Amino acid sequence: MKVAGVAAAVLSHDLSVRTRASTEIKSIRFAERRGSGRLISTSMSNPSPYRTIAVASTFSPRFAQVLAEAKRIRDRFSSDLRLIYVGERNEQTAKKFSDVLAQLQLPGDSIIHYEQGDPAGAILRVLPRNNIDLIVAGALEKEVVLHPFLGNVARRLVREAVCSVMLFTRPQAKPKPLRRIVFVADYSKHALQALKRTLLLASAESCERLYVIRIITAFDQARASIRADAGTGEQPKSDADEEDALEKFVLSAGATEVPIEARCIRGNTGLAASDFVQSVEADLLVVPVEKNGDTSDRLASNIAWITDVIPCNLWVIR
Repeated sequence: MKVAGVAAAVLSHDLSVRTRASTEIKSIRFAERRGSGRLISTSMSNPSPYRTIAVASTFSPRFAQVLAEAKRIRDRFSSDLRLIYVGERNEQTAKKFSDVLAQLQLPGDSIIHYEQGDPAGAILRVLPRNNIDLIVAGALEKEVVLHPFLGNVARRLVREAVCSVMLFTRPQAKPKPLRRIVFVADYSKHALQALKRTLLLASAESCERLYVIRIITAFDQARASIRADAGTGEQPKSDADEEDALEKFVLSAGATEVPIEARCIRGNTGLAASDFVQSVEADLLVVPVEKNGDTSDRLASNIAWITDVIPCNLWVIR
């Protein structure tokens, strides 16, 4: 089935999953098919995954808005919020911070990490030194036709940060609810934990729909075929197998009140996912990225596009 305005084939095959939970027993009943993705409704609770959140600052024109967005995320995860300033510590910067903290009703004694150097490098140095779990920053550099492009600092944070990263394309002084969220799934343990974190935020935001998508590119299919022919891997999954695997992955995250729609998306490149994100007018794109101890590691081919193109606010979960 073709999704209007999306250059990708979507394996649609809707399935509602309603969960009835008792104290110890949860039963799942599959209900009607609706024709636009598998709709899954399942209840869960988890402790906050982020103890310390930091917001990056060079006192850009949008700093107050980015800080307001960071405050919202701090509240959602019950975290400690800190600031990172790239530049000299003096009376002028102290006054600016004092004013903006008061404006947003944040503690006047909030911790501020000062660092000298180029903005991206300075921020990246502060993160591991101070055990930051999530860095929040602005994102946009420019827009070309339908695709907004990341700025250099944001791009380096996505590629090199040792912690999770959240970027806002158009930060608001009064943050808008994150009504539609898209989560890019693989079937790893890390992705499952990332989905659970996403459900926490989605629930707190009263999210209207969480799309869990599986990106299948022509490259992925060709590589799977080569491995199968060489006897080192399984045959590429059929459409039905992909749907079943994605549904099983979503259900393994546990019960939730967040409405979830699972979709498999096929395209020539991972940019098909960007088109899908724009077609559903998503407020947040969530991408799990595993840490392997090497901050220069390459992203998987089907999500490498996020280092350049950003269709909406982005949350990279490490």
